[in-house]
Amino acid sequence: MSRLILLLSLLVMANQSVLADTSKVIATGGATTIEGSAGGGIVPWAVINGYASSEQWSLTAMHSQVSVDDFSLQAIGASLSINNRVEVSLAKQTFDLDTMGGKLGQDIVGIKYKLAGELLYSTLPQVSLGLQYKRVDDFGLPQAVGARSDWGLDAYLASSKVFFDAIAGRNLVTNLTLRATKANQTGLLGFGSATSNNYQLLAEASIAVLLADNIALGYEYRQKPNELSFAKEDDWQDIFVAWFINKHWSVVGAYVDLGSIAGFEQQQGWYLSIEGTL
Repeated sequence: MSRLILLLSLLVMANQSVLADTSKVIATGGATTIEGSAGGGIVPWAVINGYASSEQWSLTAMHSQVSVDDFSLQAIGASLSINNRVEVSLAKQTFDLDTMGGKLGQDIVGIKYKLAGELLYSTLPQVSLGLQYKRVDDFGLPQAVGARSDWGLDAYLASSKVFFDAIAGRNLVTNLTLRATKANQTGLLGFGSATSNNYQLLAEASIAVLLADNIALGYEYRQKPNELSFAKEDDWQDIFVAWFINKHWSVVGAYVDLGSIAGFEQQQGWYLSIEGTL
């Protein structure tokens, strides 16, 4: 999967002028999450990645890095968007256990379908349904800490809306996502536990103000399950700045607070993501 994502990434960089300007407004494709789907950094939104309009396609590739006190996470991904209706994504995550030594990894295949509404020009918010299939590379450590399975399927329903002139004449972007999941630490520590294999319904939210048409300042919050007795799992949050340089390139930087991970408390640090679109 890593080679496929790299190939798609090179295609984006080599052919960034292929897709002509479309009717989609800059920044309305969002950024790309660490799981490969369009959204913020940690929360998928209802938007479809890229700038494809009806009867068009768009290809997006990203590279993201999260560095906190005792761990680091690298994510590479690519997505294909069709008709501003369907998004198919691939992502590879590598979690470096800096303090403990060793690495964890997982592959993620996602699909998102726009059900109704529009981000900008309708009373009804844009609503999308998404699925993410996840499988860890090596089940040894997750199994040792109590995970039940090496794979899982997340399902989420996202609602996104832009409110014009909402704050001091600036536009406001809001998103609410409900996720059904069995994943421990997004799946890097496996799925389910020895005592429970039930789905949990969790809330995720994002809010951002557009300081300019192509610059957003925002906040994200993501509820997390807490199934493994070995290590408490806290909710995630971040404060981000996104710069959509043009319809082909964007950069997102954030301060992140991931709470407790694998027994290490107060994991805080930085997030950086670079994205190319054609």
